Amino acid sequence: MAVRRRMVNAIDGRFHVLEQGEGPAVLFCHGFPDTAETWRSQMQAVAEAGYRAVALDMRGYGLSYAPTDPDLYTSLHIVGDLVGVLDALSIDTAVIVGHDWGADHAQRAALMRPDRFRALVSLSIPYTPRGEIDHWRALREQGLGDTYYAFDLMKQGAEARFAEAARSIPSILYWLSASPDPAQRWDPTNPSRHMLRPTPVTVPSWADPAYVRHSVETFQRTGFRGGLNYYRALPRTFELMPAYKDAVIRQPSLYIWGAADGLCQLFHPQTPGLADLRKTQPNLVGQVRLENVGHWVQHEAASSVNKALTSFLAKL
Repeated sequence: MAVRRRMVNAIDGRFHVLEQGEGPAVLFCHGFPDTAETWRSQMQAVAEAGYRAVALDMRGYGLSYAPTDPDLYTSLHIVGDLVGVLDALSIDTAVIVGHDWGADHAQRAALMRPDRFRALVSLSIPYTPRGEIDHWRALREQGLGDTYYAFDLMKQGAEARFAEAARSIPSILYWLSASPDPAQRWDPTNPSRHMLRPTPVTVPSWADPAYVRHSVETFQRTGFRGGLNYYRALPRTFELMPAYKDAVIRQPSLYIWGAADGLCQLFHPQTPGLADLRKTQPNLVGQVRLENVGHWVQHEAASSVNKALTSFLAKL
């Protein structure tokens, strides 16, 4: 089934979009450092199941609109992009699927525009409502201000550490996955186990070489500033969204995560109970824990993710 590629005009700028299949729309949102190409397996599965799969290079990535100012990367801006892409494609409503930062903004999209996003699938990042203090401040108050990886990524000039994409992209893919020995995997709170260490392989065994090559070539061209701006914009998002304090997501939802993912091990070391998850997502239909899978669930366990996703869609 052919993949259609085009540029569309959204609200703030032009966005690169991939499409596959016909039917009810499913919109895919990627995280850091990635592009729409990360969803090719899921798009194929969804298209074959009778849906219109749509994935975009998110703001700051690939061929899409990429302002330099971090204040232009808040959730309000990103959700505006997603709505604008739906409008450009004449799509009234979509199921939204997100991974990493894409999951965070997919969750905010479901929260802010339930009229446009009828269901939600989150990969690797559980939904957390806006609380009393922003996420970065909360981590600092937990004593992680000197060790949590994101604080290093937000520093001025952090882009230079990633700039050699032929080295940094394979390192990030490898160390954040379940491929390394558990004692060597990326640990978001241990600077000695950071994501940019030299990797023993150019392409992890679970990764499509064409996908890795595309990612390297893309970031060699664009750099990493757009992606890192998502980290820098989080406090501003917090400031702009007091009306959403403690707000729950009421659409049908699904959560998929890898048991070997360093982020998941930090934020919920054990399998979170559905009762707890449903406090903030009362219509969460379930969660899928994938054993021996790290952060890149859509690649490391593509068939399991595809099965869970298409099953969820069929029951809506």
